[in-house]
Amino acid sequence: MPKPTGAQHLADTLTALGVEVVFGLPGVHNLPIWEALAHTDIRVIGVRHEQTAGYAADGYARTTGKLGVAIVTTGPGAANTLAAAGEAKASGAPILIIATDIPSTLRRPGVVRGVLHETSDQQAMFTPVTKGGFTVISADEIATTVREAAVLAMRPQAGPVYLGIPTDFLKETAATHRRKPAAPPALALPDTLEAERLLIGAKRPLIWAGGGALRSGAGPAIGLLAEKLAAPVITTFAARGLLPPDHPCLAPNPVHAPEVGALWDEADVVLAVGTDFDGLMTQNWAMPQPPKLIAINVDALDAAKNYPPDIMLLGDARDTVEALVVPERPGLHDLSVRLKKIADTLRHRVREEEPQAADLLSTLEEVVPKNSAIVADMCVAGYWVGGFHRVPSPGKLAYPMGWGTLGYGFPASLGVAAAGQGRTICISGDGGFLYGCGDLATLAQEELPVTVVVVDDGGYGMLRYDQDRENLPHRGVDLDSPDFVGLARSFGVHAERVSGFGRAFRRLLSEFIDADAPNVLVVRAKLTPPVNTSPRWYRR
Repeated sequence: MPKPTGAQHLADTLTALGVEVVFGLPGVHNLPIWEALAHTDIRVIGVRHEQTAGYAADGYARTTGKLGVAIVTTGPGAANTLAAAGEAKASGAPILIIATDIPSTLRRPGVVRGVLHETSDQQAMFTPVTKGGFTVISADEIATTVREAAVLAMRPQAGPVYLGIPTDFLKETAATHRRKPAAPPALALPDTLEAERLLIGAKRPLIWAGGGALRSGAGPAIGLLAEKLAAPVITTFAARGLLPPDHPCLAPNPVHAPEVGALWDEADVVLAVGTDFDGLMTQNWAMPQPPKLIAINVDALDAAKNYPPDIMLLGDARDTVEALVVPERPGLHDLSVRLKKIADTLRHRVREEEPQAADLLSTLEEVVPKNSAIVADMCVAGYWVGGFHRVPSPGKLAYPMGWGTLGYGFPASLGVAAAGQGRTICISGDGGFLYGCGDLATLAQEELPVTVVVVDDGGYGMLRYDQDRENLPHRGVDLDSPDFVGLARSFGVHAERVSGFGRAFRRLLSEFIDADAPNVLVVRAKLTPPVNTSPRWYRR
């Protein structure tokens, strides 16, 4: 029996790792991978742009917590995934970008000879936007290197990893021996006594939970601890869905509203779980340093880079929170009443300031099934959803506020839908949707259960708002839009249009969500930005 090829080793290793779906684009250098994958049970979703492959892998990873995989070709194909890699790194999404490289036999160290798709150092392109990178040095090393790359991507803090394979190794026969990569040393449970003392003695404790808390599955432990402490829980964009919307301690979103920000200002002890306090959540660090700060994180440097903690608990978020022992204290009912009043105040304010946004939010809450995920792009409608939508559970909102990459929404929704967890709803602007509209072909061909809501305001509404605030003329922000309905239908995707987010929108969105096939709903509307966008931050 002939030895398996490097491509077969790659496919077999992905199967052994439990990979069920990969996203990719074929190229002359990576065709052996496609052939090898055809003999596995892995679903291969061919996309129309490599950036889509990266974003789709990101969406899949965020909604499932599993490894997302993108397979692309050499040089420009690999380079097209860089924006997606940067978003995944900033948001902690575990994705593996597998890219071929020029044949090892044609490489001359230190010289770019002009081989097709050649780059002087392809792996180096990914260094600033990935957690780490590997380049296979022989066909025999493919299986081992794939495992090492996957382990690194999934290890907290999770993130994107690059794996380069010279194309000649894919056809070479390879040894069947595969060493298993060493498991990282387990983090010892930290000493929690001093943290417990601070929390027990606090008069106004607060819990600030980030993406690390969500990825570790710390929601139930945080919810129980918050109830014992009668402490409000503020969740970052990356932690939306950590607690159920009706949890008595969950603070309404967003913290950029003064009433919610007051919870931070009043706190005498803050417990920060799995967060780095980025600029978007803290209004560029205008929030004051709390009197006492306890940080739980797997990375001490990351946890302390913006707000230095008084106590650092280095460990897994769920395990460490579960280890905290505090007695139950009074005040839970009063806290719940206060948080409800804040939520009512914010809801009324949204209705008064931007009734169309209020209609959008109420419709999503009423008609989107609890098992469906929403993917929001970098657009005004997406900012409203990311800031105010009541996310029912972990993995039900994907929002690119790690790096802020416009054009994320639609491609990522393909990956979310491929996870097989119900219909996916994508909220996109007209500008961002055009970044990846070619993948309407993928949507149709793969029959993915996605409803795309394209909010068409005739250009870049957020940038138009910025120019208006400064009394500047509109330059580069007012765009001629295509016939989005006709565009979608040309790909065989059902589409309709509606004006505004009123009754007609609610009726059509409900019908579209109940449909079996993918569809596109175009909404002609202009929204003003919410308080969680930087021009409207109240802290300066």
